[in-house]
Amino acid sequence: MSDREIEETQAFWNDVAEDWRTQVGDEGDSNRRLSSDPVLWAFAGDVHGLEVLDAGCGTRYLSNKLSERGALVTGIDLSERMIAIARESNPSLDFRVDSCSSLRTIDDECFDMVIANYVLMDTPDVQKATEAFSRVLKPGGVAVLVFSHPCFPAAHAVLSEEGGETLLYKWDSPYFEEKKRTDPPWAHFTSDFPWFHRPLSDYWKAFTAAGFAVVDFEEPRLTEDRYHLAKNEKQLLKAKTRPYSVAFKLKKTTSA
Repeated sequence: MSDREIEETQAFWNDVAEDWRTQVGDEGDSNRRLSSDPVLWAFAGDVHGLEVLDAGCGTRYLSNKLSERGALVTGIDLSERMIAIARESNPSLDFRVDSCSSLRTIDDECFDMVIANYVLMDTPDVQKATEAFSRVLKPGGVAVLVFSHPCFPAAHAVLSEEGGETLLYKWDSPYFEEKKRTDPPWAHFTSDFPWFHRPLSDYWKAFTAAGFAVVDFEEPRLTEDRYHLAKNEKQLLKAKTRPYSVAFKLKKTTSA
């Protein structure tokens, strides 16, 4: 991980902070509401009274939800603009400008839980990030990590020319090659989206190397009891059939 990569990542998220607030809002975007949030909350369990770090908190959506459930929340984000929006929206919570790869403002072993929701694919150095998560967790603490599915990049999914619902994923580089990639603008965004591809096994190895045991794993998908939340048939079909993300529940097994 180079200083340039960190600076470029920080600059990008500063630039899109206002658009991100619009995208996620107070309740999360459609993918979170339909698919991944139910898994996140199932993995987190009862957070009431727990010290929880929202790592990569963005404009505060998840931090607010955690606080409403009784957690004692600290939110960190690399983007100064994201943190400014979060503080403005909820001045009662502890929001800090910090990097997931260092967590320099956080002391050792002070959190019961770390949650990183759609963050690790935007982090230049996943090994340093997971080591930092392990360092700030108390012994036996839990990390809940949700991130875009590295095997099925959503921006590179296209319907087959043969028609029907046959979906193809187009790769312009080897799956096993770690690489900074760029996706075209989506939704209301006007900027390309940079992110860091690494194979799923590299994430798993980073977690175990940082002293975590994998407690649970899921590929979030829309369940029947939530079909009514889809705004139209197209969104319903996508949420039922496309693997947008993966979710890990980890337990810290070593001391910092």
